[in-house]
Amino acid sequence: MSKIRKDTGDRLRALRLAAGLTQEKLAERAELHTTYIGQVERGEKNLTIESLSRLCGGLDITLAQFFAPMSAVDTTLTPAEEAYKLLQSRPPKEQKALLDLLQNLLYYKNI
Repeated sequence: MSKIRKDTGDRLRALRLAAGLTQEKLAERAELHTTYIGQVERGEKNLTIESLSRLCGGLDITLAQFFAPMSAVDTTLTPAEEAYKLLQSRPPKEQKALLDLLQNLLYYKNI
């Protein structure tokens, strides 16, 4: 994975979370597929300028704001957001296994 793709994906994720949007909601707003947004955030896909423009529209920001310093954006993640970020970085099969594990932990905690 190239550094520019990773940095762009990290930037997109930080802006999306700062806007309080899920990948699904951003995909709907930007008229892009949710899977594509996940791939961009993980640095797996290159963005076209058209897709980046759509994503900025979905975030209600300009292209200039996308590339501006992040100092004005609070990128502090909640524990749930950190967990989500961690899960998103894993393959679907592992995501399912981790979800099952979490559900079992919560189930047995309530017994």
